[in-house]
Amino acid sequence: MKKHSQILLFLFLILFGCTTKKKENKDVSLNPSDDSLAIYFSLANDINLPFQYKQKYNQKAFEIVKDQKDDSLKKVNLFKIANRYYNMSDWKSYQKIAILVLEKSIDSKDSINMGKAYIYLGDYYSSQRISDSAFLNYFKAEKIYLGINDDFNLIKTFLAKADLQLSEGDFFESEITIFKALKILKQKKNVNNDLYDCYNLLGILYNEREEYDKALEYHNKALLTLEDKSIPSELQSKATSLNNIGFVYLRMNNFNKAKFYFQKGLKEKDLFNGKTSLYAMLLDNLAYAKFKSQNFTDLPGQFYDALRIRDSLKLESGIILNKIHLSEYYAFTKDTFKAIQFSKQALILSRHSNKLRNTLDALKQIAVVDPGNASVYSREYIRLNEKMVKSERNMGEKFSRIQYETNEIKDQNSNLQEKNRALVYVFSICTLIGLFFYVYKTQQAKNRELLFKQQQQIANEDIYNLMISQQNDIELTRIKEKKKVAQELHDGVLGRMFGIRISLDGLDKIDEPDAAQKRKKYLTELKHIEEDIREISHDLNREKSELINNFIAILNKLFEKQQNTYDSKLITSFDSHIKWELVSNIVKINLYRIIQEALQNCNKYADADTITTEFKSEIDYLVLSISDDGNGFNTKRTKNGIGLHNIQYRAKECKGTVTIKSSKGEGTVLIIKVPIDQKINLQKNDT
Repeated sequence: MKKHSQILLFLFLILFGCTTKKKENKDVSLNPSDDSLAIYFSLANDINLPFQYKQKYNQKAFEIVKDQKDDSLKKVNLFKIANRYYNMSDWKSYQKIAILVLEKSIDSKDSINMGKAYIYLGDYYSSQRISDSAFLNYFKAEKIYLGINDDFNLIKTFLAKADLQLSEGDFFESEITIFKALKILKQKKNVNNDLYDCYNLLGILYNEREEYDKALEYHNKALLTLEDKSIPSELQSKATSLNNIGFVYLRMNNFNKAKFYFQKGLKEKDLFNGKTSLYAMLLDNLAYAKFKSQNFTDLPGQFYDALRIRDSLKLESGIILNKIHLSEYYAFTKDTFKAIQFSKQALILSRHSNKLRNTLDALKQIAVVDPGNASVYSREYIRLNEKMVKSERNMGEKFSRIQYETNEIKDQNSNLQEKNRALVYVFSICTLIGLFFYVYKTQQAKNRELLFKQQQQIANEDIYNLMISQQNDIELTRIKEKKKVAQELHDGVLGRMFGIRISLDGLDKIDEPDAAQKRKKYLTELKHIEEDIREISHDLNREKSELINNFIAILNKLFEKQQNTYDSKLITSFDSHIKWELVSNIVKINLYRIIQEALQNCNKYADADTITTEFKSEIDYLVLSISDDGNGFNTKRTKNGIGLHNIQYRAKECKGTVTIKSSKGEGTVLIIKVPIDQKINLQKNDT
């Protein structure tokens, strides 16, 4: 089974120069009948293959496993696939498989694998430094294993949780969790591997709390458990413990003993090939212990050897620590340039890593080697240290809150189930009542809107009637004038024409010398009558034009008032082909109000020098455009005011559209397009 806690602790301890055991990967024996799956599993775990090949083989294994029957064997194989993604540090794929196993375990009510899946998810969130989510998943696994009395997996869960608490600085709770695991282990046999993990974690914990005697006690207990040969030698657990003991002595400033344990750890068989990162850590720690004891043999060579290994393995925290050690070494040897260079490199890398503890170590060192800027670095150190302390305290409180809230939720679940039924009934009744009131209010709103539209329609008709009533007197006068013209035509022109016709008829019968002169006289008289008829005809045409253009006359009065009141120049244009007598009164009323509203907006806000109002006729449309060269506005940001809402409403009443084009400092163009009957179009030039 995967030893999740050790690898996380290993990463944590790279930062401080102390180590834990490598993550163990014990696979359940493969199904011998499935040779291809076994081969893919083996290749996916081959450390000598490039990452992309291992990933490809693991994907092929997954393609086989996903088609297997949903049983315990399939879950075992899925966990194997997850383990290999973990070893490759392919965290997204690792999370995906863990979630898949969890879903299948929940569906099949498989508590053991459900708990194991929660641990895997906890490992994922821990690797991503999302500690609260990691803790929650470990806690869920703990509850499952407590419920089914699975002590073996419960111990693993306790160790994972304690490891997380330790890495987040929650030392007190971590210690309690480890002793919970030890209490169970005392009653078990053949558990030296887990016992080693407990002692090793306690040794690291007490070292962090500067309880060095206790730290040495538990690290030595961990060494004693390794006498049991059941713990695989390839895990290099002995070298890990020797490094941890040496690190305790290093913290105690007992450099000679520290060197002894580091050298002893480096002598472990196959350390370099089996666990290269641990070899680099021991080498760096040995070099540092030698430097602190002023034994400069093989220095700074050993520092550089360790740095090259860590750099090749991309061990970021180890690289930072190595560079800090080199900075200290060169500061001691008075090579200030290199000392500052390595400390700055460590600081830049630590800031990039977003690990506060790394940054604090780098700031502490650079403040020493660069005294000119020490105050700046010290202030940053104090600020980050306070932030880290607060963060650790908050995380500890968050862990406690997660435990408390999870237990509270469990206790409340039974009560909630009983209350849920009543809530469903209450909710249903409230929903029905709410729906009824919604329908009632909606209907009321529709009725008010309909009433408003009716009132608006009546008001519009009244307004237009008032507008045209002032033309009634003119119409009456015109009627009188028409009667007068008719009388003049009948009594004057027609009488004269009749008399001339009789006279001309008489001349046809008389052949006198002066007959030609008389005919000429009568023709001249006819010419005068023709001119009178033409003048009367022109007068009638003018009256007809005025009758048709009453709407234009009303608009001209509005435009005249605008020009007399405001300084802006007003330019108006009317398409002469528009047949206004065929445009409905509703359209005329709304167009009049739109122009009135637009001019008012120009006067209030635009500060324009020129305003242009133009009526044009297009195919099936009457187009009104109102433009100005004023301030303009941002149409995307500016909310429509009442004026623009009124314009849009009136255009909608005419079944028309509104287009507004404007920008800051470039004026505004308002275009209203109203659909009209084709016969009103200028393209149709009826005579």
